[in-house]
Amino acid sequence: MFRDDDLGLAQVRTIALGFPDAFEKVSHGRPAFFVSKMFAMYGGSVKPETKGDYIQYPHSIMVKVDESDRRALEQDKRFFYPAYLGPSGWLGLDLSATKKVDWGEVRELIDASFRMVAPKKLIQRLDEV
Repeated sequence: MFRDDDLGLAQVRTIALGFPDAFEKVSHGRPAFFVSKMFAMYGGSVKPETKGDYIQYPHSIMVKVDESDRRALEQDKRFFYPAYLGPSGWLGLDLSATKKVDWGEVRELIDASFRMVAPKKLIQRLDEV
């Protein structure tokens, strides 16, 4: 479902693995980034409104988002409600939706997701850096 030279994967990997105790493993055929729980995944899909194949977003990231940010993010056409993870508070960002990816924004999204799932001691280590 992915190749190591996919659009943005190297950058996402660098960002995600820069967090304390973060590690990568393939989950559901996609690169996923974990601490005690998953905090980011590369690639996603959307369940269609009607019967048919899932809509694929192969060059995207999925992150857990705070409910206070959800409404604003959902107004942005680059974001999508991912199949399976959406009901658990996740959104996807299509990295191919614009000509130039804002890697600062991607880092902020991954950081916020990490902080939602990581143990307090890892968040404390992150803040000490």
